[in-house]
Amino acid sequence: MAELNFKQELTSVFGQPVAENPTQAMMEAAYRHHGLAWRYLTIEVSPEDLPAAVQGMRAMNFRGGNLTIPHKVAVIPLLDRLSEAAKLMGAVNCIVREGSELVGENTDGKGFVESLQAVCSPVGKRIVMLGAGGAARAMSVELALAGAREITIVNRSRERGETLVQLLNGPVRERVDITAQFVPWEGDYEVPAETDVLINATSIGLYPDVEARIPLRLETITPRMVVADVIPNPPETRLVREARALGCQVLDGLGMLVNQGVIGFRLWTGVTPDAAVMRRALEEVFAG
Repeated sequence: MAELNFKQELTSVFGQPVAENPTQAMMEAAYRHHGLAWRYLTIEVSPEDLPAAVQGMRAMNFRGGNLTIPHKVAVIPLLDRLSEAAKLMGAVNCIVREGSELVGENTDGKGFVESLQAVCSPVGKRIVMLGAGGAARAMSVELALAGAREITIVNRSRERGETLVQLLNGPVRERVDITAQFVPWEGDYEVPAETDVLINATSIGLYPDVEARIPLRLETITPRMVVADVIPNPPETRLVREARALGCQVLDGLGMLVNQGVIGFRLWTGVTPDAAVMRRALEEVFAG
């Protein structure tokens, strides 16, 4: 008789709100596909409870997990150490257990760059980034490291926007040739004509507020631009629909979600998952 083992390895996502986060669907589909007795739990965690939640990960021997809004920066002091990428970005979206340590990693930016490279190379491109939170930090740093020429950060909070620009023009510029600038987001933003890639890194349009309007002058978006939205739910946001109608090449949030999920899956399990299985699982969720 084969040895019985009912123990499952645990992974998770912590966030607030988190009920609309579809990561569980793609991760568990990949676990099943690769014959792994692992689970991925979607857990609502308030900011004040984050320290207890991370301690719970330790106590219950979670193998890893993801962080989403609003925990990507706040989790840093609760971890044992950070990867070089996460340290540079100042944001963590992925926790990996290494022995007794919880290590902070960031896969957001790498996942986005992989999605972008499917339609155009970031080398020499002028990027406009709407937002300056954890996802924007990760994507900006990875885009710079991938060869972007110029990044404009557009944000309502001057302090957060200027902090990100200082990161890009300081530690990141020591490694690569990048120029960054901050533009205060006041009223409807006019996208500069020379923009190559426009990215929404805010939560505007996230379920359930799917028809929320991003303050943009749509007539300044031209067909030569690539327009990307990092929101995975819904996959076709209002911005994606509007940009497609204007003739733009668009990138939805599913591509970035799948790509960063592939990286996290590999870090946790040591197995490179089938990305098509993960994408299909997400498409089935949203088709239903």
